[in-house]
Amino acid sequence: MTVNHEIKSQLAKLLATEDLIVEHKNVETAEFNVQTRVLILPRWERASNRVYDALVAHEVGHALFTPNIDPPRHIPHTFINITEDVRIEKLMKRKYMGLAKTFYRGYSELADNDFFEIDGKDLDTLNLADRVNLYFKIGSFVNISFSSTETPIVNLIKNAETFDEAVSAAEALYSFCKQEQEQPQQEEVGIAEDTSEDGEDTRLDSTGSTGDDSTSDSDDGDSTDVEDSVDVDYDTPTNPSPYVDTSTDLPEPDVETAKALDRKLKDLVDNTGLETVYLERPELNLDKIIVKNNQIHTQCRKEWEERCSDTSYSGLPLENVFAEADASYREFKRNAQKEVNYLVKEFECKKSADAYARATTSKTGVLNTSMLHTYKFNEDLFKKITVLPDGKNHGLVFILDWSGSMQYVIEDTLKQLYNLLWFCKKVNIPFDVYAFTMDYPLWLEGEGVRHSVYEKKNKSLSLCDNFSLLNFFTSSVNGKELEEQMINIYRIAHSFTAHSYFPIPLGMNLSGTPLNETLIALHQILPKFKSQHKLQKVQCVILTDGEGTPLTYHREVQRHWEEQPYLGSNYVSRQCVLRDRKLGTTYSFNNDGWAQVTDQLLYNLRDNFRDINFIGIRILPNREATSFIRRYHSTEGKEFDGIIKNWKKDKSFSIKTSGYHSYFGLSSTALANDDEFEVQTDATKAQIKRAFVKSLKSKKMNKKILSEFVELVC
Repeated sequence: MTVNHEIKSQLAKLLATEDLIVEHKNVETAEFNVQTRVLILPRWERASNRVYDALVAHEVGHALFTPNIDPPRHIPHTFINITEDVRIEKLMKRKYMGLAKTFYRGYSELADNDFFEIDGKDLDTLNLADRVNLYFKIGSFVNISFSSTETPIVNLIKNAETFDEAVSAAEALYSFCKQEQEQPQQEEVGIAEDTSEDGEDTRLDSTGSTGDDSTSDSDDGDSTDVEDSVDVDYDTPTNPSPYVDTSTDLPEPDVETAKALDRKLKDLVDNTGLETVYLERPELNLDKIIVKNNQIHTQCRKEWEERCSDTSYSGLPLENVFAEADASYREFKRNAQKEVNYLVKEFECKKSADAYARATTSKTGVLNTSMLHTYKFNEDLFKKITVLPDGKNHGLVFILDWSGSMQYVIEDTLKQLYNLLWFCKKVNIPFDVYAFTMDYPLWLEGEGVRHSVYEKKNKSLSLCDNFSLLNFFTSSVNGKELEEQMINIYRIAHSFTAHSYFPIPLGMNLSGTPLNETLIALHQILPKFKSQHKLQKVQCVILTDGEGTPLTYHREVQRHWEEQPYLGSNYVSRQCVLRDRKLGTTYSFNNDGWAQVTDQLLYNLRDNFRDINFIGIRILPNREATSFIRRYHSTEGKEFDGIIKNWKKDKSFSIKTSGYHSYFGLSSTALANDDEFEVQTDATKAQIKRAFVKSLKSKKMNKKILSEFVELVC
């Protein structure tokens, strides 16, 4: 049976009524750490749901009611386990009445499968500890009887409310079994005293009656509980004979049914698979990760001016060096106004429609004098007022892929981003743009040591220390300054695409792809951005062309030549699980491929920020589109065929089954094509038609994607 560990973990948390940390590991028995509140459960993969639920409820009972103290050493642990199991299951049933049925069904299945190994055995020959264990676990399915001398101990176990009382009951049970074990030896040497005057069998069956039909507890009405009926010291035999060496080294009383149950439960555990590794997100120092907006552009201007003043380099004014890039930018901005205006129109229409839907009309209580003449046939003579709630404050956070694989599409991707920024500026939506990189110079601490952007701990996700986020653009600057900054970044992107020998400022080269590290940082960036601008609705847009670099986690290992554990690292793999203590949820990386790690990090973001839409924009070469779509849709489904059809027709698609709320795929080839309707003056009718159709297709792709984008952000 396939067990959903996440569901069982939630069951344990609900039963415990606290945010327990539940871990499923390759262990044979359950463990609970009272200080850290971590409940470790074996992977009972071979257990049915009924048995699994009963076992989980039992272990939660220990977590809730068994104190973190050392039990007495003179009592075997097995005996304390028996009495404590009875106590905590009683308290769990009292706390949750429905658990009585859960335990009943679970133990019923254990009894049917002979987990206590009692088939074919005479239960009356078992010692008292075994019969007590059976009575309180599967007593509803087998007939267990006790003698009149045993019944007080059974009552003592049954009535235990505290751990100390359970220990006292275990001590009485152990002493009785010890005496029971010593008696046969005493009888063999002929010095044992008779414990019954007439030798009659005084054992009680499960109804509490003796073997003598003429008498019963109900006849004399003198049925008593253990406090009234027992005043016996079970630590030593009563009336020891001077001829008996009571110090004889006899073996300890054995509880066969408890050992059998332990063996059978261990058989349910599947330890053949890899052990689950539970990981947590680190808290980052954003001041060491984010490169400030003004720092970036001041550095760009400074380096370019220094290079241009050097006659050995160019000796040309700055404007002349970047003349080609600046001309390309101005042309693009002029042509892009149609898409930007379209976005603004769609946004305003959508916002107006939402406002109309939220509008409410109510009566004011003031007579409308212009309607008084209709009083004979109209009951509504009062003035009305339409109440329109205030619109929501929107905000956008953009993440731009600044990795090496973006070289040939970085300029086209930047154009898409600029369209969205101009849209935000026109409708007064606050925004921030971050580009992730691993190339920016590291901050150094004492003696040239690399800084650390977070506290490194065992089993926490690992981030490379040279991971940085470049705050390229922000709505906090004025329009003129924003325009200069957009030209700066466009120049750099144009140099990558056009292979022009433009000087690239220090730290601005394309590098690795710390996409996953960026998603971890968003847990702190998004709430800060929302609070700073007092926003109600925030959208996060991520523009990239591929997967993030493999993520690692910290792992302590003990090397034999060192006294202290060494904090190394390992790759996040399919046995790893991300645990969010704040939400009490886990996210399994139990799938192949780097993309699954990114998706799980996105799901974790979505769960933490329910009011934020996460939108992915993926720039794809035509040859990779089909394999990318297959990652999220089966080739046999109708949805796959529909997406492929859209791709072939419009060179774009939208996927709803990834970690993003919507994952847009855009053709890098289509983005690079000029979408303006341009023909030669001497063009034929056929050439004019082809140019016109090509222009319409490109515009259709842009408008379709932009319309869906507006639906998400409005």
